[in-house]
Amino acid sequence: MTHPDPARLFEHGQQAAGVIAAKHRGDLAGAEALLAGFPDDHARLQGFCLLAELALSLVRAQTGQSMDDLVRELTLHMAAVAMKPPPGTAAA
Repeated sequence: MTHPDPARLFEHGQQAAGVIAAKHRGDLAGAEALLAGFPDDHARLQGFCLLAELALSLVRAQTGQSMDDLVRELTLHMAAVAMKPPPGTAAA
């Protein structure tokens, strides 16, 4: 695995953060535009991986949890969200 240019990686991480920020403020068109602005899928993947790792590291520093415990907890939350029916639909 080759190491990416740190400046480009930082740029892609910032872009990924912008996607999430736009989505959370309800700017779906802006989020889509930022997603489309990545040069390729690999850059998009690197940006979101960097963002996820930094976010998890911040939470770990605040909680004192091990990264393994934190990821396990996150996985349980993801599974719970995935199992919920979409808003406005009746549970099966």
